[in-house]
Amino acid sequence: MYDVIVVGARVAGASTALLFAQAGHRVLLVDRAHFPSDTLSTHYIHQPGVALLARWGVLDAIRATGCPALHRTVYQVADVRLDGHGHAVDGHQAAYAPRRHLLDKLLIDAAVAAGAEFREGCSVAGPLVEDGRVTGVRFRADSSRGVERARLVVGADGMRSTFAKAVGAPYEVQDPLLSCVYYTYWQGMRTDFELYERPGRWVGAVPTNDGATMIAAYYPQAEYNRVRGDAQAHYLTNIRTTAPALYERLLDGEQVERLRGTGDQQNFFRRAGGPGWALVGDAAHHKDSITARGISDAFLQAQLLADHVAGGDLADRGRLDTGLARYADELPDELFEGYRNTLFVARLEVSADRLAMLRVVQQSPELTSHYFAAAAGAASVEDLYNDKLLGLLAA
Repeated sequence: MYDVIVVGARVAGASTALLFAQAGHRVLLVDRAHFPSDTLSTHYIHQPGVALLARWGVLDAIRATGCPALHRTVYQVADVRLDGHGHAVDGHQAAYAPRRHLLDKLLIDAAVAAGAEFREGCSVAGPLVEDGRVTGVRFRADSSRGVERARLVVGADGMRSTFAKAVGAPYEVQDPLLSCVYYTYWQGMRTDFELYERPGRWVGAVPTNDGATMIAAYYPQAEYNRVRGDAQAHYLTNIRTTAPALYERLLDGEQVERLRGTGDQQNFFRRAGGPGWALVGDAAHHKDSITARGISDAFLQAQLLADHVAGGDLADRGRLDTGLARYADELPDELFEGYRNTLFVARLEVSADRLAMLRVVQQSPELTSHYFAAAAGAASVEDLYNDKLLGLLAA
């Protein structure tokens, strides 16, 4: 009998396994993939996520990969250019954007070092359910099949989670697809974390490992079929017309990987807990990648679940179920503002009111810092619309 089985070993699952192992529980972490391996990602970890990595003892290992510390953000739309950084969180002002084949493996290694057992190449066929309660999983590994039991099973198997479907986790919030994206990696060019917007278009540049920069180009979801017909040409045209100065630097660089993309960026919250089970990461909550909040929010979910459940005896079903219910109730409250703001940005609309607000913000380093902090989830939109901003808007 394990205390916890975690299904899925990417950022949300590996973090959850790490926290429960650090709390002294017997943890089994499984994933059908073999690691290190890559996955679709914006890579960016905002300051709240960086602070959690430091708290868990993993940040130094990420720095050791050579992943650059990102101290500066540039955001340009129309005649507005914001240049600065958000607030520090627990003393951490820099953001990081590690490649996923490095980040996921480092979190898995940290979980194993804390005492978790890890099985890769192991597919979960479904949960065991007894008297309405999840009590374990059925699995396949190579030619073998088997069963493992646990007091708590955590689904961290992504946006299309088969575990969530199997336990009947309902959608509590669900919104339409809004944007689609293509991205690849470039070397030989220098960038900060840079964001460029015009009506119907968005471009982001994110420095990552090995001197590479990931450059992503966003379009309205309605254009996905047209864009995918000649994705490379549309990708370069978007960068050239939305971020001309970035495009000039790109011409001096070299594309070093194939173009990747997706038109399936779902927006939802699922119920994240029930008798003997929980969901974390994209299985519980997914939103458009345009604000790059996915990794940081996955860390927050893992910490929230551990805060409610990991500190006690998981054999006490009454206590466990109470903790799971509280986790499921609080998760949407914690993440809904970021979700709402992401959907606002993903509509790719540039309104006159927003431009007027941004023109005021760019006049003040303090307000610029508040703006970037709100974008990172380190402050609320309410904090941004403080007396100073409201007074300047009214003037």
